[in-house]
Amino acid sequence: MNKEIKISQENALNAYNNASAEGKELLEHLLGKEVFMPKDITERIKTFDDVLHEVNRLAEAGDEDAAILLADYESNADNIKMKETVAYMKLCLIASALNEGWKPQFTTNEYRWFPWFELFTQKELDDMDDEKKSRVVLRSCNSAYSYGGVACVNASGDSSGTYAYYGSRLAFKTQELAKYAGKQFLDIWADYVFKPKEK
Repeated sequence: MNKEIKISQENALNAYNNASAEGKELLEHLLGKEVFMPKDITERIKTFDDVLHEVNRLAEAGDEDAAILLADYESNADNIKMKETVAYMKLCLIASALNEGWKPQFTTNEYRWFPWFELFTQKELDDMDDEKKSRVVLRSCNSAYSYGGVACVNASGDSSGTYAYYGSRLAFKTQELAKYAGKQFLDIWADYVFKPKEK
């Protein structure tokens, strides 16, 4: 005799949160892992290991770009000597994971967002009020142009006028995701953009 048992998602989540590792595995097998994954991507992605897990999930679901990014990283990252090159690979994976399959189409009126960073001297930081300091960690920008390459900096007018353009793989679908990526993975961004070569 087959008897159908119904359980609310709330009860399933409560059981999952209080279960042992074996209990969690059993619940995932019975109800599917997706039932227990937070809906908000920023709740699922906290570490670079979370990024790899999410990109692998996208690849298994048929996202060819995610599969290529993951395969390239896993095959090559350990053999690359330049820290900024490995950081770029990681940032591409971070963008893929946080965008959950979204890719820029470069259509009219499409917005793409990027973390925006600004360097300050220690004196400049010391002179800032608390409100301004709270915003120092990150910026986000919606400007995106079709300049090629991984990154391009263009100085115009004089030395104080600069514009930075990023490769499309580092674009995010929302301002909130760009801010989150910039703040949550600041060390990886620093390896890519700011840190000088070690001697």
